[in-house]
Amino acid sequence: MNEPATPADPPAPADAPHRELFVYYRCPAGRDAEVRRAVESLHALLCARVPGLQARLLRRPEAQQAGLTTWMEVYAAPGGIGEALQAQIDRAATEALDGLREGARHTEVFVACA
Repeated sequence: MNEPATPADPPAPADAPHRELFVYYRCPAGRDAEVRRAVESLHALLCARVPGLQARLLRRPEAQQAGLTTWMEVYAAPGGIGEALQAQIDRAATEALDGLREGARHTEVFVACA
């Protein structure tokens, strides 16, 4: 996570949809505390680099499946999350979760309805 601070995406046109990211993945259930610490550090780093970035961490409440717990990161920013910021988040998260995650991170993009 030694990537230098980068400028946010260029401002989107006023009528452009406001993009938010929802990223989910699975980690071994016995490593919940490590995952939480790693993601909290990741979010602190990203929020320091990107003014106005909001990051949340969620975990499924039900029992794990096949010994895995499902986690979700949610990202929002003024003007939305553009492709450059999404790539920055993905690079930093890949490094932060190296060795903690089972399988891929799955990213979904949603836009605000109003």
